[in-house]
Amino acid sequence: MGNKQNTDYSKRDYYRDKRGKKSNATLFEGTVIPGMINCHSHAFQRAFAGFSEHGSNAKDSFWTWRKTMYKFLAQITHNDVKTIAQHLYIEMLKSGYTRVAEFHYLHHDINGKTYPENCTDNTKRNNPEHKLSAMAQAIFDAAKNSGIGLTILPVLYQYAGFGQQTSNDGQKRFINTTAQFNQLVSDCFELTKQYPNTNLGIAPHSLRAVDKESIVEVVHHVRSLDNNAPIHIHIAEQQQEVDDCITHYSKRPVQWLLDNFDLDEHWCLIHATHINAQEQKGIVASNAIAGICPTTEANLGDGIFPTREFLALNGTFAIGSDSHISVNPVEELRWLEYAQRLITQKRVILSSAGIASVGQNLWHKAALGGAQSTNSNTGVISEGKQADLLILDTQQTSLFANNKHLLDSVIFADQKNMIKDVMVNGQWAVQNYTHANEVNSANNFAKLLARLST
Repeated sequence: MGNKQNTDYSKRDYYRDKRGKKSNATLFEGTVIPGMINCHSHAFQRAFAGFSEHGSNAKDSFWTWRKTMYKFLAQITHNDVKTIAQHLYIEMLKSGYTRVAEFHYLHHDINGKTYPENCTDNTKRNNPEHKLSAMAQAIFDAAKNSGIGLTILPVLYQYAGFGQQTSNDGQKRFINTTAQFNQLVSDCFELTKQYPNTNLGIAPHSLRAVDKESIVEVVHHVRSLDNNAPIHIHIAEQQQEVDDCITHYSKRPVQWLLDNFDLDEHWCLIHATHINAQEQKGIVASNAIAGICPTTEANLGDGIFPTREFLALNGTFAIGSDSHISVNPVEELRWLEYAQRLITQKRVILSSAGIASVGQNLWHKAALGGAQSTNSNTGVISEGKQADLLILDTQQTSLFANNKHLLDSVIFADQKNMIKDVMVNGQWAVQNYTHANEVNSANNFAKLLARLST
């Protein structure tokens, strides 16, 4: 393998430990591919996947789905969030995600107050600066217990809409002042020092939920802690959001962002579904990443990202499972391609001049883009890279075309999970399709769902 990024995945390989050194102790059979990075997750939403599929008298859309989410949020505690996230992260690992960017905006208790029990150290529970991170610590604990890599992205959420509209009751668990938020970010930065394989970024929620001054302040703060910290933002997800932004700012959302901030390779624009040709060029020129979540965007009726045009400009993208209506990178990539086929009424759209295989091209680009979106030393099998690896089952792969067609078979032909073993940071998280904590985590999650469904 050497220092070259390996996209021609071999049938037999060694692993490298978390320091990037070759280990002669473990040799395994099977095709080895890089772990996928999930660039966009709202962990708590896994618990109501499927709850919002009944029609109503209203014209159902993202906005009616959001009302369902608010009702659901009125019930869950920070202990529930840990239960949900731990089960979800094990699901992610078993499906091939080895790192997750958690877009974390559920900060407060059911009444919208900060948790007094956020810190396990009793001597600190009455210290106000330690009251903001209860929910965040639940996410850290879930990641540790599951073994997945974590990029925590505390979310700044302040308004109900453009023009600093007063937040509504359903949003009370999200809201922080800028000063509170910066303290939360500092607390999460300290947590990254305590939990292995974690790092920190931030997420101004959206242009409708924050204003320019707040974004400037929080970006400055997180960059004082880590100059390469990822910055993620929901943008141009819904046509109504675009229309509202034009009404308020006289510009489309992505164009306004490009004109007002110096975007760079550490910015990830989540969804960016409704963008024009000028905005596409602007994203690519800035080196920012498009965070695409095909199954959630389809489920919510958001629209289809212009992937074909964006990749023709050499744009960088990552994939995410967002609301977790599906927790499967294979399905995200399959529908990324299929959506383009439906639009163009043609086939084999998202290959490239360098990589003719659609499956190989998409996995390679999504893994690299995901690594960039999380500022993590992952995404490829290469000397010095973190050992986040997936081992495909030879008994399964033998039933499909292999060699140069193998990843096409995995993404477009396989009806089962071919991922037998999963390694994260040089440690086995899944072996022989099994995670050590999956039964207990699933049982706890099932009990929680039973309670929430009554």
